[in-house]
Amino acid sequence: MSTKGKRFLSVPVLAVFSLMSFVYYSSIFVFLHDWLDLQSSPGTLNAYLFSLFASLSLFSFFSCVLTDPGHVPSSYAPDVEFSKDNEELKKCDKCFVYKPPRTHHCRVCRRCILKMDHHCLWINNCVGYWNYKAFFVFVLYATISSIYATVVFISCVFQKDWDSIEGSSLKIFYVLYGTVVVGLTIILLTLFGWHVYLILRNMTTIEYYEGNRAKWLAMKSGQSYRHPFNIGAYKNITLILGPNMLKWLCPTAVSHLKEGVSFPTLRDNS
Repeated sequence: MSTKGKRFLSVPVLAVFSLMSFVYYSSIFVFLHDWLDLQSSPGTLNAYLFSLFASLSLFSFFSCVLTDPGHVPSSYAPDVEFSKDNEELKKCDKCFVYKPPRTHHCRVCRRCILKMDHHCLWINNCVGYWNYKAFFVFVLYATISSIYATVVFISCVFQKDWDSIEGSSLKIFYVLYGTVVVGLTIILLTLFGWHVYLILRNMTTIEYYEGNRAKWLAMKSGQSYRHPFNIGAYKNITLILGPNMLKWLCPTAVSHLKEGVSFPTLRDNS
C-alpha cells in the first residue's frame, strides 16, 4: 500500500468514515423513509439530493486525506533582498532548510508544510497549501449534509405517532441519534464559519494566533498591525478557491495554485 493509502489506516479517519456512513444510512433508510416514504416522489427526490451532498462530502474527504499539503522544494532559496528588509532569513531548526513565508514545521508529519493551517487528526494529514481548498470544501459539504440530516430527523420526529409506540428502545435510539446529528451540525457550522472568517482575511489558523500576538506587541509600542497577506476579501477568496467561480466548489480544481513559496502582500498592492 502506498504512503498516501496508509493514511486511511487511522482510527480517527475510520471513525469519520463510519460516522458518515451511519448518518447517511439512518437519514435515508430510517428517518426519510419514515417521514416521506422512499417510494414517493418527494421521498425519492430528497434521497437523491441527500445522496448527492453525501457523495460530494466523501469525495472531498478523500481529497483531503490523499492530497499532499505541500513540501518545501529542494531548489528553494530565500529572496535575500526581502530577507534583509525584514531581518528574516528563516531556517527550520529541525529540517535545516530555509522556510518560505507562511511555512511551518509540523511535529506530527516531521517536515515543513507550505502555508500550514494545522495538522488535522481526522484526516491524518496536515492542512496546507495544496489541500486547504479540499478541506474547506469538505467542511462546506459536510455542513450542508449535516443540516439536511437534522431537518429530516426533526421532521420525522414531529410527524411520528409516539403514543402508539410501546417500549423505550426506539425512543432511546431517537434521542441518541438526535444528540449526535445536532451536535455534529453545531460543530461543523462553527468550523465552517471559522474558516470563512480566515479565508476572507487570507489567514491560516496559525497566522491568526500569531497575528493576535503581533497586534498586542504593536499596541504596546503605540503602533498598528495589519495582516500582511490580507489584500481584500474577493482577492483573498480567489487566491484560495480560484478565479473561476464555477470551480469554487470542486475540491480538486487547484490549477490556480503555484509553488506556494511566495504570496502577494499589502506592500505589493500599495
